[in-house]
Amino acid sequence: MTDLARRVAAGERAALARAITLVESRRPERRREGSDLVQALIERTGKAIRVGITGVPGVGKSTLIDALGMRLIEEGHRVAVLAIDPSSTRTGGAILGDKTRMTHLATADAAFIRPSPSAGSLGGVAARTREAMLLTEAAGFDVVIVETVGVGQSETAVAEMVDTFVALMLPGAGDELQGIKKGLLERADIIAVNKADGANVHAARRAAAELLSAVKILASETTPTILTLSAATGDRLDALWTAILAHRDGLAADGRLDARRREQGVTWMRDMVRDGLEDYLAAHAGAARAEAETAVREGRLAPSLAARSILDLLP
Repeated sequence: MTDLARRVAAGERAALARAITLVESRRPERRREGSDLVQALIERTGKAIRVGITGVPGVGKSTLIDALGMRLIEEGHRVAVLAIDPSSTRTGGAILGDKTRMTHLATADAAFIRPSPSAGSLGGVAARTREAMLLTEAAGFDVVIVETVGVGQSETAVAEMVDTFVALMLPGAGDELQGIKKGLLERADIIAVNKADGANVHAARRAAAELLSAVKILASETTPTILTLSAATGDRLDALWTAILAHRDGLAADGRLDARRREQGVTWMRDMVRDGLEDYLAAHAGAARAEAETAVREGRLAPSLAARSILDLLP
């Protein structure tokens, strides 16, 4: 473990890939090793710019990340992308679709792309995305981008693990109303209308204006930055990066960045506790839980009493 931590800290890509595989393992003993590894590297983390990007399938998340990542590399950054893929129904692993669409970043020496399976996790992120993010930071990547799977109404979980949360929208798709329903707009720090090129330019600008009106309805404490861009042509990618830096600098200026990260750490701990309880119940109360589920399903036992009977099995 000490050797693996040293190799990750030295920026060895193979070691980083192995370390992420370790923390993603479903075997309890491997997970403990992964936690020890993260702890060994914790002092090397926390310096990267953490960005979350979400949006419906087809909005152009992978195209945007590919183009933006290459521009950042040209500026001297090292970019890590944690792309959360839908899980294969056969193997449970990532389908790897996002990596195949990031054709330029996939071959760049200063980039690291890690597709991870969502494996049923809610919020559009994988269960061990936070650990993977810290490991990439320890390996020397100064920009970490988390791309959500983008398939449901719980895509805001990534906001609990990044500095800046970017919501990518399509022009003319009614996303401004759907965003309010999902709680997406009130969590987003930046809203970017993609595909603002060719005949779509005016539609994108109109969508941006409608989105601005929509977020005002929410009456949030802060209003997200709203802009248009084209990932395909690269138009206004610089404006997006400028907005990301401005948002992060604004948080850092009055101490909110540190406060946000501290609260994210507490949220992470609570999630890990819940995961641990699930693992414990699966290992020590699997039969009792199955019986309780059957009783609830057949209407013989109230769900509240069934839950209590299972929780009473905890030491």
